[in-house]
Amino acid sequence: MDSSLLILYASTSGNTEYVVSILADLLRDNLVNTTVNIIRCEEASVKDLGKADRIILASGTWDIGGAEGQLNPHLDSFLKKDCKNVDLKQKPVAIVSLGDTRYYFTSRASEHLRKFIMSHNGTVLGQPLTIINEPQGQEERINKWGEKLIKLISES
Repeated sequence: MDSSLLILYASTSGNTEYVVSILADLLRDNLVNTTVNIIRCEEASVKDLGKADRIILASGTWDIGGAEGQLNPHLDSFLKKDCKNVDLKQKPVAIVSLGDTRYYFTSRASEHLRKFIMSHNGTVLGQPLTIINEPQGQEERINKWGEKLIKLISES
């Protein structure tokens, strides 16, 4: 049976996009019966969440208006406005969070994503992938997390 996995992300500097592109390649190579789709949140609709069997939500952590530890503003708006009434129907959702050590709340995006998943009837899939500072040079870490995710998906 074919299944689908949606990678929904927000990336302004390109770092989150870099991470999810590595993950997408790994997942496509190893999950032969799964269609992997990547969509920027600015181009996504609520229907995209409904069509996917599994989801990865990915965001950097932002300092918005002096409030550290926030989601990327594009993903924050999409989840809070467009998806405020979405029911994830127990779908497994994995989390990818990026952060920067210049800030106290280095990678708090994962907390916001976890709250969204839980409050919308989803199931958190595995531990979050947390990337601190530049993702370039952390490909091995990204791939190891992706391999764990593949195992979780294969066992479910």
